[in-house]
Amino acid sequence: QAQLVESGGGLVQAGDSLRLSCAASGRTSGMYAMGWFRQAPGKEREFAAAIRWTGDTYYAPSLKGRFTISRISDNNTVYLQMNSLKPEDTAVYYCAASSQVYSGFGYRDAPRYDYWGQGTQVTVSS
Repeated sequence: QAQLVESGGGLVQAGDSLRLSCAASGRTSGMYAMGWFRQAPGKEREFAAAIRWTGDTYYAPSLKGRFTISRISDNNTVYLQMNSLKPEDTAVYYCAASSQVYSGFGYRDAPRYDYWGQGTQVTVSS
């Protein structure tokens, strides 16, 4: 089992930046990718970004250019740097880890992740 803990959420104003962190612990050796998803009130959970064990990164088209996913392998931490935040970015952001190998954008799909964090709230005021 692996455990994921997100942090870094909060209330910011439009145009601000925020960096989310996801710390993984437990059985982390078999994680082939980690991703960030978000869920706004009344909406379905949606893919934001993912990073494979190769270092390849993938983004939702609407977020590419504003969001950057990165990792520090030594301490099993993944970050999501969010710039130029907009009110529509308001959501609960979830970190997830996958123990399966998929190609490219296969990690866009939430069911392909085995472990999930509890989520961190990001609120962007206008």
